[in-house]
Amino acid sequence: MTIVSGDFELTMGELRVVARYVVDSAEAVLPVFEAEAPDDPRPSAAIEAARLFVNGAKRTKLQRVTSLDAHRAAREVSGESAQLAARAAGDAASAAYLHPIAKATQVGHILRAAACAARVAELTDDDPTAADRSIEAARLRATPDLIAVLKRYPAAPVSRNRVGQLMTTLDDALRADQSAGSNAD
Repeated sequence: MTIVSGDFELTMGELRVVARYVVDSAEAVLPVFEAEAPDDPRPSAAIEAARLFVNGAKRTKLQRVTSLDAHRAAREVSGESAQLAARAAGDAASAAYLHPIAKATQVGHILRAAACAARVAELTDDDPTAADRSIEAARLRATPDLIAVLKRYPAAPVSRNRVGQLMTTLDDALRADQSAGSNAD
């Protein structure tokens, strides 16, 4: 099935590639949220809904609802790291609904979870290079198919906040590095 409701086409297979990438980023930082809010299952449910889609299920209301719930959970915790982890989970569930419209803001649906994970690393690791290492790991996880989807969109928007800056760093690296993805899968 191909989605043609915008400026270009996206296949369900391509959406699954994007969702898999976002899920991998979100899963890595989910324990940070769970440490602060162990009784709140919303981010975990969002990741599970995303995994269902990645593994071949149809995209449904489940992904939309769990995405919104995870983003609500982010607003209800106090720690920045936990907030970012919940947002990443919400992004994972919403990745199934990436829009095929050539707007830079759409890049966030592909790369923001990895940028959130890098910021979490920066906040929780005593190593000042933690964010850089996380961005490099995200670059190496990117498959050629993910990069091909990313390149259909304009570059990530310039941002003053740290997550936005990390997202731009990752976006620039993926667009510039023709070998990105060669170590993935």
